Amino acid sequence: MGKKSELRFVYDTITRLLKNSKSVYGSPRPKHHLTHPLSSRNAQILADLFDFEEARSAFFCRSFLFERARSKPHRLHRIQEPPEEAHQQSAKLHCLSGIGGVDDSCVYPFACSKVYDLRQYTDRTKWGPFMNDGSARVDWEKLEAILIVLSYNIQKRRLDTQYNIFANLWGMPFGGTWPNSYLAWPEGVERTPLQLRDPYDVSGTWIRIVCFVDYSHFFDYNFPLGADIADNVPRQPIEAREATRVILMRIHVTNIEPPGKEDGQELPVVHFSGISQAVDDSGDDDNANSGIRGTVRMTPEGEVRWTTISVFDGQDRWRSEGIQVGGRRSARGVMGNWFDNDYDPHGPCGPTGFWKISDHEVEGDDEVEDLLDKFMPKIDQHLANNVDSDDEFEVAFSFLDDIGILEVVTDFVN
Repeated sequence: MGKKSELRFVYDTITRLLKNSKSVYGSPRPKHHLTHPLSSRNAQILADLFDFEEARSAFFCRSFLFERARSKPHRLHRIQEPPEEAHQQSAKLHCLSGIGGVDDSCVYPFACSKVYDLRQYTDRTKWGPFMNDGSARVDWEKLEAILIVLSYNIQKRRLDTQYNIFANLWGMPFGGTWPNSYLAWPEGVERTPLQLRDPYDVSGTWIRIVCFVDYSHFFDYNFPLGADIADNVPRQPIEAREATRVILMRIHVTNIEPPGKEDGQELPVVHFSGISQAVDDSGDDDNANSGIRGTVRMTPEGEVRWTTISVFDGQDRWRSEGIQVGGRRSARGVMGNWFDNDYDPHGPCGPTGFWKISDHEVEGDDEVEDLLDKFMPKIDQHLANNVDSDDEFEVAFSFLDDIGILEVVTDFVN
């Protein structure tokens, strides 16, 4: 098999295994395995199978972004439209795995050059992680760049060591990247009739991370004096010197309506509203505390699209477009782009991600450690008391062996 056919083969196998993963509560495995918020044998097999750098690099790091990072200095790259299928497949695998095959610090400046490039934000891309053709198809290379930038800042801020809620999701291979991988906490939660009709399980508490750069630096990067860059040439890699905000979103369903003509038709559009509140040292930042509203809907190709709007003093200020990685009700949550609500062509813009941590709309102004630690013991205790069946493990491992993916991956390290 050639490299492209091998990538296609691995891509089809991984996406199929994750799509068909059975959501079960975890087992008492070591903490470096997938343990938040539940475990899947399929995901565990994939994590073990790609537990060495050569295999990850061979399949998860072959997008245009990584080609730029690995190339000789000063080589001129041109952006392909539409993107190469192999680039998109590799980027999607990277987003699903959540782990890198090379040093992220080497790729990070190139990811920043994509995330903070205003030319990526157009009406055709809906100012989000979509293809530049108006189709609303996901551009996985954009999501890959967002993943790298968010992960870099999570590690830089040491959020993954400060809060288990970050480490147990962003630090775990294939963590929560399959449909229905988020399950409710053990204790029951009463739901309204409207919430019972919500196929996305929107209502509850979500943790959010937002990254941005100083606007003067952002403007100089996008509008440099005397420099005219062709649309098909990427901007130079940058060390963005970003700031990061950690925000708690408490939202609930307000309305459910049939899908529009441009939406996927299999599920309705769900509207929600609530509040956003800073939970880190950004409490004095007015942009971190606001009202919030938005929608969740399916795209024509079957992905879950989230739109959020931040509201200050009754005025819409910021908007975001994102995709729920792993599908409907995935624990990994949503990654996407934030930008000016009025689509200001001068920006600013940047990456954001959010994921659900409770079916409750948490009340009160508790300190952040108390607020977040309130959830994690429930997860760890429930994992320790539940052992999942070996059935999924045996079926998945047999499937991987039968179709030859074990041999394909192993060949890259022999």
